[in-house]
Amino acid sequence: MRVINGSLSVVQMSTFRPLVFCGPSGSGKSTLLKRLINEHEKWFQVSVSHTTRKPRPGETNGKEYHFVTSEEMDKAIARGEFIEHTKFSGNMYGTSKRAVEDVIKEGRICVLDIEIEGVKSIKNTNFNPRCVFIKPPSLQILEERLRNRGTETEETLKKRLSRAALELQYGEEPGNFDLVIVNDNFEEAYEKLENFLIKEYPAAFFEQESCLKIQKGWQT
Repeated sequence: MRVINGSLSVVQMSTFRPLVFCGPSGSGKSTLLKRLINEHEKWFQVSVSHTTRKPRPGETNGKEYHFVTSEEMDKAIARGEFIEHTKFSGNMYGTSKRAVEDVIKEGRICVLDIEIEGVKSIKNTNFNPRCVFIKPPSLQILEERLRNRGTETEETLKKRLSRAALELQYGEEPGNFDLVIVNDNFEEAYEKLENFLIKEYPAAFFEQESCLKIQKGWQT
C-alpha cells in the first residue's frame, strides 16, 4: 500500500480526509459539531489539541489536551509540526499534524474546529480537508447571541464582532470553503451539514462494511 504524508496511505488519506469547521464565536458551530460527534462517533473524532496551560482537576494528558511546556511548544512550532496555533489568556493552544494523523490511523475522520488562519494552513497540506463555514444570519443576530450568553464585557464583545466581520468576509468568498451554512434554524443547518457529509464521506454513512475493512486492514 503506497504511503504518503509520512505514515499514511493513499487509501487512508482519501477515505478519511479531515473535516474542518470554522465560523465566528456565536455562530453555533460547536453545537453542530457536538451533535455530529454524538450521532456518528464511530466515524468522526475531534483531534486532541496541545496547550501550555496547566491541567485542570480531572483532566488527563492526551485526552482533553496534550499538556506541554512553552519551550516544548515553541520548538515544535519552529519545526513546522503544527497546523495552527494561537495564544489565549497567556497560554498557547494548537493542533499538530500528528494529532490529525493519529485520528486517521484509527480509521476515523478527524474533525477540527479552527480559526481562519488554521484553515489557510491545513489547505496547504496534503491532508485534502473538507472545510465547512458556519455563519449567523447577520452580525446583528450574532451580537444578540453573544449578549444573551452573559459572558462578554463591552470590550470583549466589540473585539469578537470586529473579528467576526473579518471571518464572514473570508468565509463568504467563493472557493474558500466547500460548504457555507447560514445557521438560522439549527435543525435545517444540521440537515444541510449531514447531506453534505453523506456525499463527501459515503463510507461513514453507507459503506460501513468496506469502511471497517479499511480500518482493520491497513497492513494487508
